[in-house]
Amino acid sequence: MKIADRMRQVSASATLKLTSKAKEMKARGIPVINFGAGEPDFDTPQAVKDEAVKWLNAGFTKYTPTSGIPELKAAACKKFEEDQGLKYSADEIVVSCGAKHSIYNLIQVLCDPGDEVIIPAPYWVSYPEMVYLAGGKPVFIETSQSEGFRLTAQALKKAMTPKSKIIIINSPSNPTGAISEEKDLKALAEVIVEKNLICISDEIYEYYLYGGVKHVSIASLSDEIKRRTFVVNGTSKSYSMTGLRIGYLAGEPEVVKKIGILQDHSTSNPTSISQKMAVAALGLPKSYRTGVREIFEKRSTLMTGLLSKVKGFKPFIPQGAFYSFCDIEGIKISSEVLCERLLEEANVAVIPGKSFGSDKHVRFSFAASDKDIEEGIQRVSDWAQKNVK
Repeated sequence: MKIADRMRQVSASATLKLTSKAKEMKARGIPVINFGAGEPDFDTPQAVKDEAVKWLNAGFTKYTPTSGIPELKAAACKKFEEDQGLKYSADEIVVSCGAKHSIYNLIQVLCDPGDEVIIPAPYWVSYPEMVYLAGGKPVFIETSQSEGFRLTAQALKKAMTPKSKIIIINSPSNPTGAISEEKDLKALAEVIVEKNLICISDEIYEYYLYGGVKHVSIASLSDEIKRRTFVVNGTSKSYSMTGLRIGYLAGEPEVVKKIGILQDHSTSNPTSISQKMAVAALGLPKSYRTGVREIFEKRSTLMTGLLSKVKGFKPFIPQGAFYSFCDIEGIKISSEVLCERLLEEANVAVIPGKSFGSDKHVRFSFAASDKDIEEGIQRVSDWAQKNVK
């Protein structure tokens, strides 16, 4: 059977593949420690779960408006204004089946075949694949660990061609944990406005920032950049609701309307109960997010401190998100081979950096208990002592 040409360049998610294998090994009784997970290890807040029970019992299990229920759109508008000073109306918001779905829909609606989408590398694994599925061309801008994985305005200008249409910014970043500082965002915004680019700002990790750093959305810098930016967020990472699949975006009403039409003919509405749960999540006191952030910040310090002592591993100190991105160039094997060996020989699941655009790195998630972090990194250290010259 002939598969559609659009799938030829699309690869399977290495993150999901390796995490699945780790779970399968664990189910067979193998004591795997999983540093691959891209989700918080905390339970969904009880108040959010209670909301699900309430609306299930009320029979709220039918279709909703495709682009989201009014109260969730209102909650998203309130969140944007309180957190970033961004004012949006309901017709500028669309709710989708996760932030991944929001980004996919945006690229489908905005990207024509042959359009170039600029993606700083390292990047989240799904960005290039989404571009390929739209018939576009990903254009990668390499950033380095030594320079904090910063995307500069100069590098953006250099990468541009007459076919450049979209740039994706992810701050805090998955996989690196790096952030784009306000001064960098201002310089990037000038180029985006000058060159008439469209900006997709993926801010799903915005609440996980360390060292007293404050999140800045590029859309908040001026009216001009706001008009050219689509801000993407969701409840998965901030409220441990990954499987409940609620994401949302804000931006230009005409594009938002087209995304609603796309969803009409693809997914219909996001799950009704999940939407009600998302309303409850966005209404939680800020103290909840602060408490979770403090736990992740302590884990970040613990993991990077331990990894920095492991032979052959050079961790980047994350400024946000919940990942430690490690340079493994001194180990002299590919990131995929290293991750396969760590899983099979040390029973530790880590994600290869090749999937993120850097084969000289691997990604550790510190969405794990202190005990697992300590034991898991000790296993990696023991393996490295035997295998790294």
